[in-house]
Amino acid sequence: MAPISQLKTKEKELEAKPPSLHGRAMDNLEFIRDAIESSTEFTAVPGYGGALMGLTAIGASVIANMQTIYRWWLITWLIEALLAFSIGLLAMWQKSKNIETSLASAPARKFAFGFVPPIIAGIVITGLLYFQGLFEYLPVVWLTLYGTAVVTGGAYSVKTVPIMGWLFIALGAIAVFIPSYYGDLMMGLGFGVLHLVFGLIIARKFGG
Repeated sequence: MAPISQLKTKEKELEAKPPSLHGRAMDNLEFIRDAIESSTEFTAVPGYGGALMGLTAIGASVIANMQTIYRWWLITWLIEALLAFSIGLLAMWQKSKNIETSLASAPARKFAFGFVPPIIAGIVITGLLYFQGLFEYLPVVWLTLYGTAVVTGGAYSVKTVPIMGWLFIALGAIAVFIPSYYGDLMMGLGFGVLHLVFGLIIARKFGG
């Protein structure tokens, strides 16, 4: 058996050897791939799915406006939110398959990390206003925080997406200064018309 000193010397010699050409090439290739992935826009934002979300929101705004009890009004919009979320997620998954991109890619993760926090804030504030009985402020909160989510998430997507987000925020700001009974109209314009129009634009320009 070789002495320990000889083994340590051999280990140092191995560590001192420069990496092989193949190893360096693979490292460079991985670095380039990661850099390209990190700089790529998230293009799996669903166009036709967004348009469908707009149509369901227009229907929800009509149904919600017919309610005479705030609780049923809120339930109507919460059902619409769950429906829109399901449509959006399914459409995003389908589009990511069509364009052969992963929802676990770096651009997709950046989009999610930008989009989710304002949505969580909206859920928290919705709970607060519900327990305080301040339902009339919900349209302002929903429009502005959803718009913020679209802007922050859309910063890693195509330019059309954050533009839509800013228009949501503008509608929320307008809703502050008009009577609360126009809330369903404003949300119909935002979650309905904006989603429909921008969804068709995205579908036409960015592949569905």
